[in-house]
Amino acid sequence: MELQDADIVRCATFLLTGDARLWWESASVSVKLQTLTWNRFNKVFYSKYFSEEVRSRLTREFMSLRQGDSSVADVVGKFEGGCHFVPLIANDVREKLRNFMDGLQPILRRVVRVAGLTTYTVSVSRALTAGQDQMDIEVDRLGKRPYQAPCLEESL
Repeated sequence: MELQDADIVRCATFLLTGDARLWWESASVSVKLQTLTWNRFNKVFYSKYFSEEVRSRLTREFMSLRQGDSSVADVVGKFEGGCHFVPLIANDVREKLRNFMDGLQPILRRVVRVAGLTTYTVSVSRALTAGQDQMDIEVDRLGKRPYQAPCLEESL
């Protein structure tokens, strides 16, 4: 949607809840909503809710994000949330893909790389599928396949 700054601010503030909503109700009294830019709103909002220290910590967490024992879906969620704090990576399609791939388990990273995928969205989809396949393989390997009752036709 192509919106003017004032409309973007109105949409964003409409979604605020709890303490952020109360903060905005008092802060909005002292600003001209028609001329408040999105960038200025972000600066004010971030100074209130995300101090420089918090943003720095979130950036470090993002840069060191590794899958470990987490599911691919969990990693994708953390990665996309962290992209917000590292726009130099989030806004560069190659860097975004590279950083996402670096965080995957090596076996899943190999599956995605072998496919030769060059977009983040398709790579995430492939990684999710490969992650599910990897969990299925592990279940089979450990012999923990859920019990399935024999088919009645087979026993007759």
